[in-house]
Amino acid sequence: MGSRAAANEGKYLYAVIPAAGDREYGDIGIGGGSVYLISNNQVGAVVSNFSDGKIRPERRHIAAHQAVLKRLMEEDAVLPISFGVIAEGAKEIKRILSLNRKSFAEQLRRVHGKAEMGLRVAWDVPNIFEYFVNTHAEIRAARDQFLGSNRVPTQEDKIEVGRLFDRVLQEDREEHAERVESILSPCCFEIKRNTPRNERDVMNLACLVGREAVDKDFEAAIFEAARGFDNNFAFDFNGPWAPHNFVDVELML
Repeated sequence: MGSRAAANEGKYLYAVIPAAGDREYGDIGIGGGSVYLISNNQVGAVVSNFSDGKIRPERRHIAAHQAVLKRLMEEDAVLPISFGVIAEGAKEIKRILSLNRKSFAEQLRRVHGKAEMGLRVAWDVPNIFEYFVNTHAEIRAARDQFLGSNRVPTQEDKIEVGRLFDRVLQEDREEHAERVESILSPCCFEIKRNTPRNERDVMNLACLVGREAVDKDFEAAIFEAARGFDNNFAFDFNGPWAPHNFVDVELML
């Protein structure tokens, strides 16, 4: 079915991009759907037809969504839309573009020529609590006082040691993140700290980087930052991605 022949069919949204007219990208969408652009007043929504109601967040669907974003990033600025957004039809898409045009245009200008890179730093140790006991005298003293072999620790004792561990953990995260950010900042337009996913995560940074700096300047800065840490830390950087963490695509439906 041609994309224009299904104007009233549901439209799955991938992204908003600058647009001077409609165009097609081929059958690269979710479920092998044809991906195309619906434009209105210099901005456009990249969509594919979708008539099955809600879409399940299956790996193959998420991968297809990301693949479309990667394809779009090869050409211009991209405002990625969260997975799973479906509009009622082409008329609804044009209404969304009209209502949000100013916000979309401003954000597209801000991320033009830029991409998002991710950096995750984690403690690469067998036991995170024992690592902190060995590297922080304050926690070691509390462990010996409240959890020592000469007494049976109460629940309150365990809570007290846990609170101390959490406090020192957060202090170390803050200190390490500041060190890394000071090295990355010269080659980043913005850096955003995301919430650590688990106890071992030191930091989870999203970095807005000029596309020309991704393969050279940013990577060099990562290695420079990593040299300031010992083998108890693991650095993992990834990207480039569409700038998910640096845009706010709140659709006025």
